[in-house]
Amino acid sequence: MYRGSLAAAILAGGQARRMAGADKGTLAVGGRSILDRQIEVLRELVSEIFIVGRPPAALPPGLRVVGDRLPGTGALGGIYTAIVESPCDRTLVLACDMPFVHAAVLHRLASEEADIVIPRTARGYEPLCAIYAKSCAERIRERIAHGDLQASILPPGVSVVELGPDVLASLDPDGWTFTNVNTPDDHTRARNLADRITEEGQ
Repeated sequence: MYRGSLAAAILAGGQARRMAGADKGTLAVGGRSILDRQIEVLRELVSEIFIVGRPPAALPPGLRVVGDRLPGTGALGGIYTAIVESPCDRTLVLACDMPFVHAAVLHRLASEEADIVIPRTARGYEPLCAIYAKSCAERIRERIAHGDLQASILPPGVSVVELGPDVLASLDPDGWTFTNVNTPDDHTRARNLADRITEEGQ
């Protein structure tokens, strides 16, 4: 349905300082790397998957890697690179440290039409699990040029559709999609959660 018009970019450009510089996408959760778990879901949805940032230690076949066009500009710079490097007008941008991305959430994001389609949880916007059109690139570049690097603040002058908490709860009742692995304790919790999911599925 979306494969010809939507690509996915996995952002892997962070320094992972709280993980001693570990390649977070290659961390094992439930017997597979986070990256492999994400790719399995994304391949049902998009025509191309690529990585923005540093290449993972074990690059899955068929994936290309592009370097940050604006190094040192954080997640917002990664989003900008994803948009301009994408072969499609719309790009699903996903952080590399989210092991439990729910397919239903991604399909709902892809089904909406706007310059930005973004989840909004109780914490606020989730810019690293959102869809951006190429029309956003110039506005994001302008923000970066002014030193405004907060990815959760959306650029002005673009159309936005947000999926609020009620919609997200209907798609992912357990709320696991936005679980991320930023610290060793996060990694332990994610592995325990994966084990629990496996046990409940048996």
